[in-house]
Amino acid sequence: MIDIAGVDVVPMGTHSLHLRLEGFPAAAIAAALRDFNLEGVSDVVPAESTMLVRCEHESARHSAVVKLNEILSVADVTERKVNLEPLEIEVDYNGEDLEVVARACELSVEEVIHRHLSSDFVAAFCGFAPGFAYLAGLDPLLHLPRRETPRTRVPAGSVSIAAMYSAVYPNPSPGGWHLLGTTDATLWNVESNPPALIEPGRRVRFIRKP
Repeated sequence: MIDIAGVDVVPMGTHSLHLRLEGFPAAAIAAALRDFNLEGVSDVVPAESTMLVRCEHESARHSAVVKLNEILSVADVTERKVNLEPLEIEVDYNGEDLEVVARACELSVEEVIHRHLSSDFVAAFCGFAPGFAYLAGLDPLLHLPRRETPRTRVPAGSVSIAAMYSAVYPNPSPGGWHLLGTTDATLWNVESNPPALIEPGRRVRFIRKP
């Protein structure tokens, strides 16, 4: 039996670990584990409330268990900020759903924009499409469910919100998030290292295009 700070742990494959981290910030814990550069730990992948730790051999798994117990015992792990300076993404607030969002939230369009600009985001995890980061920290007054009818094509660079997250579509794709604006930033480039502009744990702040 594997015991890590009282969280649910399921062995995956031969040596890897899958952790259920309800109540813990998976991105921050993953970043803290990566900082140790443990030999034989080939990847650490956070999701919304789970994390996969890929280990190449038994000694790597043992090292990961020891370090995870250390990390999860630190009281301020929930306050960990991976990047001291936020990545700034310039937005043109010209989204198709701005007025719909304003009505649903009982705010003016300018107040919606202001609250989005004022939010201090952290990439909680990535998924859905390469380079698509779920940015936690959205102002609670902007929390809305996804659109009842998803669009068949959302342009790359679309800045959006849904539930408690904001995100930028890295490539054209179907999608059901509410579109607030657009950015010229490139979110995914296979020739870059890393290819994703926003990785889990990265702080992000949107700024308004002049």
